[in-house]
Amino acid sequence: EGIWHVAQRDLCWLRFSKDAVAKGWKIADLGTLLLYKFKQEFPAIVDRVQVTLITDKALVEEKIKVARERYRARDARLKNLTDENVEEFYSCLLCQSFAPQHVCIVTPERVGLCGAVSWLDAKAAFEITPTGPNRPIIKGPAIDDVRGMWQSVNDYLRPASNNNLEEVNLYTLMDRPMTSCGCFEAIMAIIPEANGLMITTREHSGMTPCGMTFSTLAGTVGGGLQTPGFMGIGRTYIVSRKFIPADGGIARIVWMPKELKEFLREDFVKRSVDEGLGEDFIDKIADETVGTTADDILPFLEEKGHPALTLEPMM
Repeated sequence: EGIWHVAQRDLCWLRFSKDAVAKGWKIADLGTLLLYKFKQEFPAIVDRVQVTLITDKALVEEKIKVARERYRARDARLKNLTDENVEEFYSCLLCQSFAPQHVCIVTPERVGLCGAVSWLDAKAAFEITPTGPNRPIIKGPAIDDVRGMWQSVNDYLRPASNNNLEEVNLYTLMDRPMTSCGCFEAIMAIIPEANGLMITTREHSGMTPCGMTFSTLAGTVGGGLQTPGFMGIGRTYIVSRKFIPADGGIARIVWMPKELKEFLREDFVKRSVDEGLGEDFIDKIADETVGTTADDILPFLEEKGHPALTLEPMM
């Protein structure tokens, strides 16, 4: 209990409790933990491990550039894969230690909520550890390919959720959406006044137009709950071709923190063009500099001619 970790890549948060430090915890102990975890998790492929912890800020910033190139290379491998051209999806049950009924369904076009488990990651993890938290789910025919429901996924979901869940749709926010654990990178929430949705992130600590901060929202949607209108997601899912297509896709996004807009900008603009929304669509989306209430952002959305205002009602 003395160490807390969430997120992945260069967005990791680590916290060490005062009690742990009082008992003698040192940063070098983190390296020891990582060493043993690598050996424990990957005994079939890992024999010897060396962990180097870098605390020099300039060197960290230099190494982050190298790491981000690796992340981009990994993401690029997925771009030629679609949900339609694979035979199986994968489950992830890593978070059931604190959300016992949560089941993540990972597809080529829907990364795990934590952002750390892509379809290729889950496939590799299953090949390394067939009895681990990632299992293949043979797709078979879809019950509803617009909302994203498969009988095979439902058949897996029931026992995997400890018989708490019956059905899940992968491509909608509004009808039996995927459950959320607690380590999601971002949260979507419906904004009825704007006929759209907002997205906030763990890094954004301020208020949002749905009237809740990230931490309050996390308490509402986390824990393995299936909550229509609210859902935890990984950041890169936002620029996926399968981002809630049953609800109108990215055209529904009316508010995001400025940091998230800049983080996604290049890929978001490409998706906007592909969806026929134009290169400037991202600038029609409000952020905290415009306002943090529905009343604040509505005049901005109307002035910019945001497409969500003319779409079919979400509710």
